[in-house]
Amino acid sequence: MGGTSTDVSRYDGSFEHTYESTIAGVQVQAPQLDISTVAAGGGSKLFFRSGLFVVGPESAGASPGPICYRKGGKTLTVTDANLYLGRLLPQFFPKIFGPDDNQPLDKALTIEAVNSMAKNVNVFLQQQGSPSMTTEEVVMGFIRVANEAMCRPIRSITQGKGHDTSTHVLACFGGAGGQHACAVARSLGISTVIVPRYAGILSAFGLALADVVYEIQEPAGKELSSGNIPYIDDRIDILITESKNHLESNQKYNEVCTEVYLHLRYEGTDCALMCQPQKVGDKKSLTKQNMSKHGDFVASFVDRYEREFGFTLPERNIIVDDIRIRAVGKSGIETGKILEESKEEPRPSCEESVYFESVGWVNTRVFVMNELHGKDKIEGPAIIMDQLSTILVEPNCTAEITIKGDINIIVTGGQEIKISTEMDSIQLSIFSHRFMSIAEQMGRILQRTAISTNIKERLDFSCAVFGPDGGLVSNAPHIPVHLGAMQEAVQYQLSALKGELKSGDVILTNHPCAGGSHLPDLTVITPVFNPESHNPIFFLASRGHHADIGGLTPGSMPPHSKLLSEEGAEFKSFKLVSEGKFREEELVAVLNGAGTRNLHDNLADLHAQIAANQKGITLILELVSVYGLDVVQAYMGHIQSNAELSVRAMLKYFVHHLGKHVLRASDLS
Repeated sequence: MGGTSTDVSRYDGSFEHTYESTIAGVQVQAPQLDISTVAAGGGSKLFFRSGLFVVGPESAGASPGPICYRKGGKTLTVTDANLYLGRLLPQFFPKIFGPDDNQPLDKALTIEAVNSMAKNVNVFLQQQGSPSMTTEEVVMGFIRVANEAMCRPIRSITQGKGHDTSTHVLACFGGAGGQHACAVARSLGISTVIVPRYAGILSAFGLALADVVYEIQEPAGKELSSGNIPYIDDRIDILITESKNHLESNQKYNEVCTEVYLHLRYEGTDCALMCQPQKVGDKKSLTKQNMSKHGDFVASFVDRYEREFGFTLPERNIIVDDIRIRAVGKSGIETGKILEESKEEPRPSCEESVYFESVGWVNTRVFVMNELHGKDKIEGPAIIMDQLSTILVEPNCTAEITIKGDINIIVTGGQEIKISTEMDSIQLSIFSHRFMSIAEQMGRILQRTAISTNIKERLDFSCAVFGPDGGLVSNAPHIPVHLGAMQEAVQYQLSALKGELKSGDVILTNHPCAGGSHLPDLTVITPVFNPESHNPIFFLASRGHHADIGGLTPGSMPPHSKLLSEEGAEFKSFKLVSEGKFREEELVAVLNGAGTRNLHDNLADLHAQIAANQKGITLILELVSVYGLDVVQAYMGHIQSNAELSVRAMLKYFVHHLGKHVLRASDLS
């Protein structure tokens, strides 16, 4: 976590790479670390808009920076919030602030701005008939929203790829990361946080000591079969030799190792995965006759495909698109001296008053990192001041200094916070992040599991979460024209199939009379039931543009059609899945009857839409297990009400800034 953003990546024995990305609208095909970024850094600005606590994406930058920098900053930032709550200690900071870069942090300016913000928040709450908040609660609310914003990309790269977030360790670095690590870990269910020795400058430090890598890749275009294994192994050996020679021609390394990858996909699909082989003995080989001497690529591909997409295609051949070799030169440089151990208890430098959620202001011990020893243990609450960063050890957490100078923090659950169904502005902001994250992860699953170019490449799809009344709660930033009509599609089914919907049902619809747009946009709706209720407790829906569903012309959008049936298959309230059983025979009959030209892709993409909805169900049920059904449903309603307030505020803004103009129209029909 730095000044303007938080970057997250996942490491599981090897680095995860992406081979295709879009930067400023330009598609770049080059191997790079798979890093997700969210605009929540120390300089991210804080706003209160229409009842919501908002953090970023605007940033104060380094100049003018946060208000406390004394450089003319006018908007509160995350850094100001941490300073107000006592989590940053000005006396430990160098005097590099102010117009002449020679003054300390100014807490007084921050306090003045915070009081003004709290006043504005309470004016709004009083207008809505809600109880007022203390200044500390307002500032802590912004910190909680910032923490939730940081949790979103972490959930995306773990849960979105089939991994359990709670089984990970949170490695935290950057100047601002240590102030939020414990809270973020607790929110994600992570029990261990590691703060490296040089956390404040770890990116620069790591760059200086980074491995030198040379990668070479060549196309293969071969089926992964016993007949082609000798050719593939031969090319791998040649590329390994070539990559090592290139790396060692520049300088000598302590060690040079190579990693072998095959870019694999199922025949007839576009989604290829870069896979390393499973070593023989890691797992029983799926197909010994197809095993390379470098390991089992088939088992590796099948395991990863099933983990990410939830299914496999065993009847299809596996195609090797590319062979890639990664040669890594390791310097072997030691990164620092070993710390001495001490039998004495660590002594704090001083005590400061720090504000924590649910316990308020607490006298907190402050330790200086340079005065600590290996294996020292520090019970929270505490602050560890390093020359490069500030590490906050929250209550119910324990920090231990390793002999290499790293800090391991064990995070426990702490005091459970009870949340009522009454609208709370802070919780409203947090739930909006959680619901949005669910819709985003649904979209990621749909994109990854679909087969057609329309959905996987053109991204012509949308995913959304709906309340028990079928009203839209949250949608990912997908296709706006879809999202405007999907609520009508859900509410139509709720009315048309009232009393007929059961657990395990999935509805397929595309009819214009049922909230559809044009027929190729197939909407898959999954109602979710509570064992204690006969009515759905919420809905998940995904709408995707299928390339062809029959009709007069390919593409199912004939310009000269006179009847709806001439455009392709029609579904008004079709049960795609009935009580857990996929009705493939009935579905195929309708699609073939309309003359679909690509039945296989239709079925595969509908499976992908069902899987995306199922992912959303899993994530929302996790929310229900934490907060309770009544609270989750209540905040679905609160978010819908807040949407109305936001639109009203936007219209008032337009009038205030653009002036009043009377718009006149005539119906010439």
